[in-house]
Amino acid sequence: MAITTDRPIQHKPLTFDEFNDRYGGNNRYELIDGEVFDLEPTGQHEEVAAFITAKVCVQIDRMQLPWFVLQRGLLCPTNIGMTAFRPDVAVVDRNALTHEPLWSGQSILTLGRSIKFVAEVVSSNWQNDYSRKLEDYAALGIPEYWIADYAGLGGTRHIGKPKQPTLSICTLVDGEYEIQQLRGDRAIVSPTFPELKLSAEQVLKASVC
Repeated sequence: MAITTDRPIQHKPLTFDEFNDRYGGNNRYELIDGEVFDLEPTGQHEEVAAFITAKVCVQIDRMQLPWFVLQRGLLCPTNIGMTAFRPDVAVVDRNALTHEPLWSGQSILTLGRSIKFVAEVVSSNWQNDYSRKLEDYAALGIPEYWIADYAGLGGTRHIGKPKQPTLSICTLVDGEYEIQQLRGDRAIVSPTFPELKLSAEQVLKASVC
């Protein structure tokens, strides 16, 4: 099974400005603690992300919300040094953009409150999705975070043993994520999109439908 193989590609830590100059316009790369990671998205990875995006866009339109899905852009939190995340799916609140100092000129978000929902499709470097991003997205106050592990790559402490494809729905409660793990035909319950009617299997097998 083909999977993404995101990995650090340089040894010298980069500042955000250095990263933005070199890689800011390329969706393959993100920066975590000064390390540049090449995300190398495969076809399966992109299909799962596109499926989530399509379903979320339908809900935004149906609920007539002033939100949109970020197509190209970076999340560079002001309280986290030398880091610029590039979420696979991020739902942005258009009304919050007036408080974003870099948005109009560079398509860069700095505030967690600008994002209502985020999803990551797990790649070979699953630690970033299950640990680092889980902690930072919670600290930023992002209400809902999905981890779509379509290939069952995460560590057993995250998805159990034997490892299998898992969709983790992380809901922010008192500053921390409560995590519900879904597999098979288990229905997704999304606090952000309460009318969403999907099963975990539909998301995780989006690349083979």
